[in-house]
Amino acid sequence: MKKFNRLLLTVIICMIVLTAVANIVLIYGKEGDEGRPYRVEAERIALEIERGNQIELSNYKYIDSVEKYEGTDPKFFEQDKDYLIKIINGSCYRFNYFYSKSSELEKTLLILNICLAIVYITVIIFLLYIRRKILAPFEKISKMPSELAKGNLTKPLEADKNSFFGGFLWGLDLLREKIEKGKQQDLELQKNKKSLILSLSHDIKTPLGIIELNSKALERGLYENDEEKKKKIVISINEKCVEIKNYVDEIIRASKEDFLELKTDNREFYISEVIDSIKNVYIEKMSILQIGFKIGEFTDCLVKGDPERTVEVLQNLLENAIKYGDGESISISFTREENSLLISTINTGCTLNDAELPHIFDSFWRGSNTDGNSGSGLGLYICRQLMGMMNGDIFAEMDDGRMKVTIVLGMA
Repeated sequence: MKKFNRLLLTVIICMIVLTAVANIVLIYGKEGDEGRPYRVEAERIALEIERGNQIELSNYKYIDSVEKYEGTDPKFFEQDKDYLIKIINGSCYRFNYFYSKSSELEKTLLILNICLAIVYITVIIFLLYIRRKILAPFEKISKMPSELAKGNLTKPLEADKNSFFGGFLWGLDLLREKIEKGKQQDLELQKNKKSLILSLSHDIKTPLGIIELNSKALERGLYENDEEKKKKIVISINEKCVEIKNYVDEIIRASKEDFLELKTDNREFYISEVIDSIKNVYIEKMSILQIGFKIGEFTDCLVKGDPERTVEVLQNLLENAIKYGDGESISISFTREENSLLISTINTGCTLNDAELPHIFDSFWRGSNTDGNSGSGLGLYICRQLMGMMNGDIFAEMDDGRMKVTIVLGMA
């Protein structure tokens, strides 16, 4: 903002200097005949007299009268008025004129300065408008990314509906809220898991203590001659083992608890809405990566689901095709079966073996073809969860050495 203020000050100074120069040029500029319009009119009248034409002085602004010298008036050249003397056809003529340079100059300067003032005020108002509507909102959000990176998520952003950045501010504030909510959820999840593990660990100690006590009794032969007691001890040990197993299963179940909190907004939408979003991003991206990219022909139809989530699923599939394919070609095809629309992404160069194919939708699972490629193993797992929430499906298959992943959407 300081740079803009300096720019605004520079513009104002330049305007003042320009105005001063224009006024000086008009006031002190070299005056020629073009600066004395009465001379021009006198020349025109002289030409008319020379041709013998009648003169209408009402057509002239500065020439008041024209008199011919007859040689009898001694005061012909002693007039208080301003005049010009011209010899026309051998006779002497006096052209009386009135002209005030100062009044004309003042009028010109007034008009010039008014015009310049209008222009300058317009420019300044425009610059101030840019400062208020563009630069000020941008300055407000300029530090927001770094604050988000630092974890400072408490201060909300107010979206100005009249600002060019109103929608962006609103979206950025939604991002801040989502990050803050995710942070709180992570903390709550960690807290709950630790509490659960501590609680279960404490609960496990009791059956372990009983097992340990009974085991030592059997080891020392305390019930050597009491078969009935031995049988009860063995039964007790088995019961405690089952109890411990249940605790362990609960720990495993808690560890595998879904932490993504995925949501969908299911409705009817045209499939072209999704494909247009894919085109806007991937036609240019594939061109830059020099990957052959083809989107097959399809009939626009109404399907059921969440359009934004459907775009997210297809983007994930295309990113995987880019990452794990050979970079030769990627395509999207469409098939209609009964009341369903099948959309398949196909890429060449798949090196995943058949035994691994059933596991690609498992969470945190990564195949043998992921060497050198970063990832969490959650992409396809999330895709499966989303398709399930949209009452759809997703499956993968090998098609003549190509990887083919298909999503299924119900038709409206």
